Amino acid sequence: MALTGEDVTGRRLVIFDFDGTLADTVDGICATARTVLLAHGISEEGLGDLRRIIGPPFPQAFSLVYGFDEREAAQVTAEYRAIYQGLGIEGWPLYPGMRAALETLRAAGRSLAVASSKREALVARAVADNGVGDLFDVVLGKQSDAQASKAATIARVLELMGSEPGDAVMVGDRHHDVEAAAEVGVACVGVTYGGTAAPGELEGAGACAVAGSVEGLLRVLLGSA
Repeated sequence: MALTGEDVTGRRLVIFDFDGTLADTVDGICATARTVLLAHGISEEGLGDLRRIIGPPFPQAFSLVYGFDEREAAQVTAEYRAIYQGLGIEGWPLYPGMRAALETLRAAGRSLAVASSKREALVARAVADNGVGDLFDVVLGKQSDAQASKAATIARVLELMGSEPGDAVMVGDRHHDVEAAAEVGVACVGVTYGGTAAPGELEGAGACAVAGSVEGLLRVLLGSA
């Protein structure tokens, strides 16, 4: 697939992924994962690019990237969370300019939502920690580790907002976001300012556009910054 070029400037509902899209969580995720994975026998060389675990839900990400069986992936995830939940705001700060961008979108009449692969309680906490909870109409994450489908979370947002897929746009940083949005008929704008996607990944997944900055994202969503 390639960029669809679909115009999303009139879409009234903007659904954001969290990690790597709204917030710069890369350092916190990677540092925490490194600590736990080394303790589980993965060598420094074997770690490779830890950013690969950003996007897929946990614990499935640890099986997908590092080949752990279901039991050990669940254990790695539990140890990871025990550390990660203690990071606080320094683990999930908004990208520079994101707060102003969200305020601009609200002022332009857009409804805003979050659809994350994080656990719902944690993503709600992270949004609140950044002081932007009042800018979002809905903040959703996965409700249990058995839920591996990002598409199901996006579909819940649409249902709660009473929105049709054609009046919504997803914003995400990995091919998982593009593919999940497509599964429920929602166009997706990819973003690269977080540095999580491989070159060409978002275009190849069929993103309607790719923005390299928060300002560029606003231009895609509104037609102007």
